[in-house]
Amino acid sequence: MTIGKPERATQNRIITLFRDELGYRYLGDWTDRAGNSNIEEGLLTDYLARAGYAPAQISSALHKLRTEGSNHSRSLYANNHAVYQLLRYGVPVKTEAGKPTELVFLINWNDPSQNDFAIAEEVTLKGVAERRPDIVLYVNGLALGVVELKGSRVSIADGIRQNLSNQQRQFNAWFFSTIQFVFAGNDTEGLRYGTIGTQEKLFLTWKENEQDNSLFKLDKYLLKLCAKERFLELIHDFVIFDGGVKKLPRVHQYFGIKSAQRAVREKKGGIIWHTQGSGKSIVMVLLAKWILENNPNARVTIITDRDELDKQIEGVFAEAGEPIKRTSSGRDLLAQLSQATPRLLCSLIHKFGRRDIDNFQAFIKDLEAQPSATVGEVFVFVDECHRSQSGKLNRVMKAMMPNAVFIGFTGTPLLKKDRATSLEVFGNYIHTYKFSEAVADKVVLDLVYEARDIDQRLGSTEKIDAWFDAKTRGLNDWQKDELKKKWGTLQTILSSRSRMDRVVSDIIFDFSTKPRLISERGNAILVASSIYEACKYFSFFQKTPFRGKCAVVTSYDPMTRDVSLEETGANTDTDKQFIFNTYADLLKDVAPKPGMSKTETYEEWAKHLFTKEPANMKLLVVVDKLLTGFDAPPCTYLYIDKSMQDHGLFQAICRTNRLDGEDKDFGYIVDYKDLFKKVENAISVYTSELDHSAGGASPEVLVQDRLKKGEERLDAAIEGLALLCEPVEPPKGELEYIHYFCGNTEIASDLDETMPQRVALYKGTVALLRAYANIADELEQAGFSATDVIRIKSVTEHYVNVREIIRKASGETLDLKAYEADMRHLIDTYIEASEPRKISPFDTMGLLELIVRTGIGDALAKQLGGLKGNKDAIAETIENNVRRKIIKDQLSDPAFYEKMSALLDEIIAMRKAKAIEYEAYLKRIAEIATKVEAGVAPETPPTLDTPGKRALWSNLAENQDLALKIDAKVREVRPNGWRDVFPKEQIIKQGLYEILGDAGEVERVFGVIKAQGEY
Repeated sequence: MTIGKPERATQNRIITLFRDELGYRYLGDWTDRAGNSNIEEGLLTDYLARAGYAPAQISSALHKLRTEGSNHSRSLYANNHAVYQLLRYGVPVKTEAGKPTELVFLINWNDPSQNDFAIAEEVTLKGVAERRPDIVLYVNGLALGVVELKGSRVSIADGIRQNLSNQQRQFNAWFFSTIQFVFAGNDTEGLRYGTIGTQEKLFLTWKENEQDNSLFKLDKYLLKLCAKERFLELIHDFVIFDGGVKKLPRVHQYFGIKSAQRAVREKKGGIIWHTQGSGKSIVMVLLAKWILENNPNARVTIITDRDELDKQIEGVFAEAGEPIKRTSSGRDLLAQLSQATPRLLCSLIHKFGRRDIDNFQAFIKDLEAQPSATVGEVFVFVDECHRSQSGKLNRVMKAMMPNAVFIGFTGTPLLKKDRATSLEVFGNYIHTYKFSEAVADKVVLDLVYEARDIDQRLGSTEKIDAWFDAKTRGLNDWQKDELKKKWGTLQTILSSRSRMDRVVSDIIFDFSTKPRLISERGNAILVASSIYEACKYFSFFQKTPFRGKCAVVTSYDPMTRDVSLEETGANTDTDKQFIFNTYADLLKDVAPKPGMSKTETYEEWAKHLFTKEPANMKLLVVVDKLLTGFDAPPCTYLYIDKSMQDHGLFQAICRTNRLDGEDKDFGYIVDYKDLFKKVENAISVYTSELDHSAGGASPEVLVQDRLKKGEERLDAAIEGLALLCEPVEPPKGELEYIHYFCGNTEIASDLDETMPQRVALYKGTVALLRAYANIADELEQAGFSATDVIRIKSVTEHYVNVREIIRKASGETLDLKAYEADMRHLIDTYIEASEPRKISPFDTMGLLELIVRTGIGDALAKQLGGLKGNKDAIAETIENNVRRKIIKDQLSDPAFYEKMSALLDEIIAMRKAKAIEYEAYLKRIAEIATKVEAGVAPETPPTLDTPGKRALWSNLAENQDLALKIDAKVREVRPNGWRDVFPKEQIIKQGLYEILGDAGEVERVFGVIKAQGEY
């Protein structure tokens, strides 16, 4: 049996699966079919006619759909959103004046079997560059899904990138205005899914019925996701447009909502426990939408216990297109609920409280005797239900609204002591998705823990006590005793100052050594134990390079009354004065935004920079604020200098576990208070106190030991690269590596075919370098012997050199991928250069440009010095660079680059046949490199002074007059924004026909014109 099946074999099997098992009609191979579209009007018209719509309604609906789907003045996201509204809610049509507007439903959502499900393969899409998705899923002639398949030896990532490039305006963005699902898969890695605009790193995997291992995972999950009923349900109930990003559900969100739907139908409450960072707010939005849509009498109220969470929930719903009414008090909420609208509300729980209650039980009885009158069926979502909501205030709510259904949401494991009240208030668990499951599913990152001991001892305690006695000589013994009780000994005060200095130095040191912080794509939060300490820390950081890139965010809002009784006349600040003065100083230049105080404006600015521009906001100093409900993917380190426990501690450390690109591998916790106890190389946040009654995965949250995890990562990275390079032929020199990772330079397609190996090499080298850098100074403490340390450094240098050689040989001379951004710094910091460092003017210059600028001799010395005397490796590297440039620019001037390609083939053949000496070869290859880089032959007439004119000349048999005539005609007739707009393109083609008089020639020349940016 053949191992490593080609893509075609996989595609044939998947087509059979859709046709025979899922019941989709097979429309055929549409490679050569003209007019392929995302709206197949014939199929859609047939369906609508069968559904009973009149021809006038159908015509009007199609026109509206086309208009919304192809609005060139809007983004793909906006067009897709507009089309989704029509798919989801129907197309409003008015066929005659005076008649009411009617809805035409393009899909029968209630009965999936009434729709026409079909697939087509190799659907050729016309654009600037022709693209051909492997499989397109049509429902009633509307393209709702695309599937990009790869051979079993090619990465799914290639299929995802192909889909992403297809969505670019210069390719086939127009086709994706109707698309809801974008799939990529192969037989080895399975299936991943996203939607329009989903970044590669955010493509998702499905997980269901894991015990079934009878099929390829690709087949298994296409059967799950594309089953007719499930496919339409996901599109109807689980798509969300969230502030410019279209989102599909993760598997735990889907099943969580399905379980909640069952509970809601039975009017039962309960708890949804989805771990921090797994998208709890999205579950709230989707569940609220479903309840309001499926129960016309329903009202949904969302209760939280923090003002910032209340604002966040309002923001999430507003961005998802569901406006929500924020109430000002418990009384206001009940007043709103006593009327029929609004149907969606939110409120702060403490606004239910009454501070003047002596007998709480009697107060509850009074409320229960006179409950508030509410209109409709009230569903109450209680966010972070493990906190105050489990106590007295929740009982107040239940007494006020006895008929409401309460659903609690939590991201943290419930402790046993909370369990009784939580389950009594809300009911049983509706759905759980625990930390260990989220880490395994790569929904959140694992956490790496490190305790750091800051030495607090002072040199001479006697001197400190003597100094204290001298300063307090005017006080009597009772006053001295009171002062000591309040402040502790002066030794503690002074050591605290020295200790804070050391913490500051420690954090700054991390920012100069930790790869994620060096690259400026990661940042950190420091948790201080009080507002005073937070301000102290902030003032220390202001005297370091962090000035302007650090902020303090606490609950403090400066008021003059705070310090009106604080002045002591001793020219020193009291604690309150210090806090007030710190805030006054940092707010002095802040202009408050409308409806916001200076403090709120400052906070919003700091949070925005921290989340969006980590290089400009490296550190936030906080006390309690931002430790819950604050999502900042760049946040990689959490420094804890505050005693914390239970939920507060768990929620704080989860600020660092959000996914954020390939270079963020863990969330790092640095603990200055020794809050955890080591247990067999892993630190359990909770142990016997956890509630295990929910069943399923263990609720323990294991925080990995940093050095142990570092050792595992380094070993895995070295092993991964060794396996990747195993097929390289002996003796594994430069030439053998080039052949394996770049292929044969005489075959133009080889570089494309070997791309997956190179991507794996680049990623593997970066992973190795990062793993090495993370523990480079502590290899022996991590368990490596002295011999191991020498071997690891040597192996790392070897793979860095291989990677540099392959990068140059393949012509991929610029680090374009995000995960490459800090590569240079890591090499400079941790690996001794084995060759002279590149001279800066040539650092980012491509090999061909360097040949043109400096001549081939210098270019070889500057760029290819690492290949030393290996003439064949040098030759293949230059040839690959020339070939790559020819392939890249071929569309812009086919005739010129065809000539260059033939010349290159001739030179390669002569070199292989040894018919040309090396010096002569270098001269010839330098000449062709110069021509290819310039994109123009030396004999080109000077009147052809633009790339467009030159391209026309070389593609019109070097007829100068004809080239200039066509150039003038195109400039005369071209409309604005003509590319990919059929009627406008026709205007240019008509102008060309007037000169050329041949339709075939018009199409050929038009292709050259379209590839020129100047027209």
